[in-house]
Parts: sequence; structure tokens; C-alpha cells
Amino acid sequence: MKKLNLKTLFILLLMICSFTAFAQDKTLNEVSVKAQKTPIKQEADRITYEMQADPESKTSNVLEMLRKVPYVTLDANENIMLKGNTSFKILINGKPSSMAERDPKTILRSIPASTIQRIEVYTTPPAKYDAEGLGGVINIVTNKKLVDGYNGTVNFNGRFPGGPGVGTSFSAKAGKFGISAFGGGSLNDNPLTTNSNKRTATGASPSFLDQQGNNKSNGKNGYVGAELSYEIDSLNLISAQFNINGSGANGVGNQVSLLSGPLGIINGYYLQNHNSNSGDGLDASLNYQIGFKNIKNKLLTFSYRYWRYNNTSGANIATANRINYSTPDYNQDDTTSSSEQTAQVDFVQAFKKITVEAGVKAIFRKNSSDFNYNSFNTATNRFENNTALSNNYRSTQNILAAYNTWGYNARAFSLKAGLRVEQTFTNADFVSTSTAAQQRYLDVIPSIAFNLPINTLSSFNAGFSQRLKRPGINKLNPFVDRSNPNFETYGNPNLTSVVISDVRVGYSLSGKGNLNIGVFYDFGKGLDLPLSHYDPATNITYTTYKNNGDVKGLGNFVNINYPITKQLNFGTSCNLMFFSLTGDADGTVKTNHFTTLGIYNTLGYTFANGWRANANVDINGRNPTGLQGSTNGVINTGLSINKQLIKNQLVFSAAVRNPFNKYRYTITTTTGANFTQTQTDQSYFRNFTVSLNYNFGNLTNTVKKTKRSINNDDGVR
Repeated sequence: MKKLNLKTLFILLLMICSFTAFAQDKTLNEVSVKAQKTPIKQEADRITYEMQADPESKTSNVLEMLRKVPYVTLDANENIMLKGNTSFKILINGKPSSMAERDPKTILRSIPASTIQRIEVYTTPPAKYDAEGLGGVINIVTNKKLVDGYNGTVNFNGRFPGGPGVGTSFSAKAGKFGISAFGGGSLNDNPLTTNSNKRTATGASPSFLDQQGNNKSNGKNGYVGAELSYEIDSLNLISAQFNINGSGANGVGNQVSLLSGPLGIINGYYLQNHNSNSGDGLDASLNYQIGFKNIKNKLLTFSYRYWRYNNTSGANIATANRINYSTPDYNQDDTTSSSEQTAQVDFVQAFKKITVEAGVKAIFRKNSSDFNYNSFNTATNRFENNTALSNNYRSTQNILAAYNTWGYNARAFSLKAGLRVEQTFTNADFVSTSTAAQQRYLDVIPSIAFNLPINTLSSFNAGFSQRLKRPGINKLNPFVDRSNPNFETYGNPNLTSVVISDVRVGYSLSGKGNLNIGVFYDFGKGLDLPLSHYDPATNITYTTYKNNGDVKGLGNFVNINYPITKQLNFGTSCNLMFFSLTGDADGTVKTNHFTTLGIYNTLGYTFANGWRANANVDINGRNPTGLQGSTNGVINTGLSINKQLIKNQLVFSAAVRNPFNKYRYTITTTTGANFTQTQTDQSYFRNFTVSLNYNFGNLTNTVKKTKRSINNDDGVR
């Protein structure tokens, strides 16, 4: 009971503080406005979270801090969602990066939040951004001040269980040359955890599948990036960027599988899987900006960008204790690669209160994959390639685009409106299955957003936009994944693009505290959702994708920051969405109604001796996995402290996450015609973090950078 009482007391404390915050004086004309930095800033087309204004950034990584950013939620497996959607684009300093394309969750988990300046969420992305990403755009801005002199940040941290990590950002300028860089890396040890998969099949051939297993792994990753700028003269500017990243992991999993029916055991086995995966990526770009002598607000920019990434994964499967199970032992390896070249021209000119932008772009992509399945031949005592189960493909995707935007900015009103046109050409050759996919489609994407100040303390904003999602090669590829003998997944080469429309309104109020509210309505047809079907003849569940999901959803976010006293501050961020999915699921048209919820409460207290303590309670609701399933919700709790050892330079921090629960159980339920499946994955929930953050440098004057560059926020998810 002692453990339960502590947990209850902890949650009640934040609830009381939340009530106290709302119980304060609400008379706006009597509060005094202070220059206290708030984490949230709302504009016509975006909302910004200032990372350095949040003391928790000293003890957290970027993935953890994303929970507090409006419109962003993390599901039970820490998968990022923007406005409840897993289709979106992550930019680094306003540009796409191979880090975010290849493995965003792993990379963001390794980046200390103290090296990040702010996170911008484009709720109504303007037409100059590519249209890909149904949810919108997340832009992560690193700490950088390109001014005469130098400055930087170094963060050393350790996470238990997990491992050590380091992150840094650095900026310097000498005359006409400037550089801004960031980098880091981490080690990650995942101790042994358990998992289970249970499937109940009904109908004419009832059966019950029970799989119990465990796994452990260890990995490492690193990243480095830089931006360089050189002023040729007052009218000509060259800038360049590059990013490099890599990761690797090894793991082992064990599983006991037993399939039974009315007459007894149908089959069973013990399986051991030694697996590994590794990858690397790089991207580089060059921008040339031309100014005009007689028109200062006129700019022409030429940009080129190249990026690529490679991933390699492998698995060695050995079985024992076989019961009516004849599949030979096997190993499989998969090597995938993706590359992209982009050429772009942008033009911008300002006429007093009006700004006009226009541009054209060409994107050329290549994707390939080589998958080998090798079965063990008992006669030769060796593994031999099974061509029927192996697969390779090649594909290209070319995109031609043009945009035009108009902006009006006055003290009393600001408006951004634009139109983007994109023509897509996709050709895919799935060699092993002798199938091909050719797609041609034209998308016309409008956007409009405005901000209307009501008075000096509050403003109203609204917007409308459309976003699209092109099917990823992993969803198009008809290759069959047989990693688990009782479950097979494969892609659908007939998938097409999806368009979602979004209407949004928002309200912002600043005073003694800060209030930001947003409401949005999304609707679209033909979502490419996963669909599962159970075959009683083979006792296998088959999963693929189809464009058969129609969605309508109403959502909102509320963010409040309120100083209860000079020392005590309360903050809450709430994301709530009601939506419905309708489509054909395993031969039956069904409609699922979902409510997704994310509430993140924080309470901070500053002591007189320089110490600061923070407490948080985060509530994540249930999330859908498509028309047939969902994952359970979770409550996160945490305590952290930090201390300035050297003012504005050295900060020590420590934190404990989820002190009341050692493990977290993620439960995913899938239901179809004549079957129900429940998958349970255990993960370490309680963890401890220590961190040391050091700021250094001395800066004076700012340096220029190109106003326009490559912004391919159209990666495929």
C-alpha cells in the first residue's frame, strides 16, 4: 500500500496545483505584464516551443521533450504523431536531413534537448514547403548564433538503463565566413524484456496460438552536421550544409510457440533469433543567393541538395523442440538504399507590407532493396538461397513542382496565402515477383493562414491547407516478410497517394500567464491503412495495405503556463482528438470511433540557492493502429532537479522517470473476421538520468545566411 499511496500523492499534488492555477485572479486589466520568457509562441502558420525556456530541457532528450510540444504526441512505443497522424515531415534547421529520414526516433532520443533552440510545428505549412506529410511539418532548430567570435554547448549525460551520451553545438564567425555545427552520439543497452502474442480463431476451424518470448539488444549511434556561410560581397552569398549519421545494433530473441485446436496440439516449436541492423546516411546542399543593388528586398536563390541512406538488417533463425513443424531453419538479410537529388530556384520580393514568393523545384529519387532468404539444407548441411522467398526491387520517383505565395504583414493583421502544384512520376520494378507499379498523378495544394491581434495581449489566427502522402516503397513492395512463421506481411503495388484537408483556428493570450488554444478539423478519403486477414487453412495471419480508409476528425490543443508565485510555476499542454475511420476491414465495412488524448502537466519550483525542481504527470490515451486495432494508453511520471554550478555556463541535472513502475506493458489488439490477436511487449519504464551541460564562448556581430534553400518536407512515411 505504501507504493500506491506515494503514487496517488504524486498525482494529487499536480492536480491540486492545476486547480490552483485556474483559481488565481482572472481580471486581465489588473495583471502586470512581465518579460518572463514563455515556451510557447503562436503565429499565423505555426506554433513554436522555445526549448531553452523549459528547465526540463537540461535533463531530457529531444524525443522526451516532444511530448510537451502542442499538436505532437507519442504513442506507447514512442512513435511520433503530429495531430494524431504518423505521416509528417521532420526538418533540421529548416531543411530535410538523412537523420530524420532513416531512423528519426532513435536519432532524436540521442540528441540532448539542451542543444536545441526551439521546435516549430507548421500547422498550416505555406505553399513554399512541399506538400508531403499529412500531419504537417516539425522543424527542429539547433542552438546557433552566427556572429563574430564563437559560442557553443556541450552536454554529457547518462541514462540507466540505457547508456552514456554526449551532444554539442558550436557557432563561430570570422569576417565574412561563418560556421554552425552540431553533433553527438550515444550507447544504448536494452536489458532482457518479455513479449507475448496470443491469437484466438473462431469459426469452422477454431484454434488458439500462444507465443511467449523475450529479447535484449544493445546499440550505438552518432551524428554530426554543419552549416557554412560566406559573403562574397553585399549582394552575393554562398551557404552550404552537410549532415552525417550512423547507427548499429545487435540483439537476440527467444520464442516458444504453441498452436492448439479442439483435438489438441496442431504444431509448436522453440525459436531463437540472433538479429542485427546497421545504417548510415548523409546529405549535403549548396545555396547561392543573389541580391539586387537597387531593390534591397529582392532575392534570387539557386539551390542543390543530395542525400542518401543505407540500411542493412539480418536475422538468423534456429528452431528446436519441433511439434508438427517442418519449416527449415533459415537466415535472412535485407539491404536497402535510397537517394535523392533536388534542384530548386526561389524568388522573393517585398513591397512595403506585401511579400511575394515564387519557385520551381525538381526532385529525383532512387530506391532499391535486395532481400535474401536462405534455408538450411540438412542433406548438404548448409544454408542455400531460396529464390521463391527472396526479393529485390528498383524504383524511381520524380517530382516536378512550382509554387507562389503572397504575404501581407501589418501591425493589425497578417496574412499568408499560396498555391502549390506537384506532378509525380513513380516507376517501380519488383524483380522477384515479376510485378511493376507505374503511377502518374497531379496535385494542386492550396494554403491560407492569417493572424489578427485583438489587443496587445491576445490574438486570433486561422488557416486552411491540404497535405498529401505518397505511398512509401515499403508499402508498395509485394515482398512477403516471414520472420514470424505464423504471421506474414507484404506491400501493395497498387497503392495511390492520399490527400487530407485541414481547417484550423487558434487563440493566444499573454499576461501574467500564457494561454494558447487551437481547434482543427481534418477530413480525407482513401487512407492507406494496414489490413489483416486470418486463413484457417494455413493458420497464418496475412497483413497488407489498401486505400480504403475515410477519416473525419475534430481535435484541439490547450497550452497553459502560469506563475503561481515567483518561485512556483505550473504548465499544462493538452492534445485531444475525436475522429472516425470508415472502410472495408477483412470483408466487412466498419466504422471505428476513436478519442486520442495527451495531457502533459508540469510543476516547477525555484529555490533561493539556485536549485530548481520539476515534477510532471503525462497521460497518453489509447491510439488506433487502423480499422482493426489499437494500442493501450499510459501514464508517465517524473521528477528532476538542476543546479547552476557556474552562472549561465555550467548546469548539473538529474531526473527519475516513472519511479513507481519498473516496466511498461504495451498491448496491441487486432480484431478481424473470425480472429482476435493480442500482442504484449514489455519495456523498461523506470529510468534515471544525470546530465552536465556547459556553455562557452564570446560573440558580437551577426552574419548573413541565405534566406532561401532546399526545403524538401516531402519524405515518405
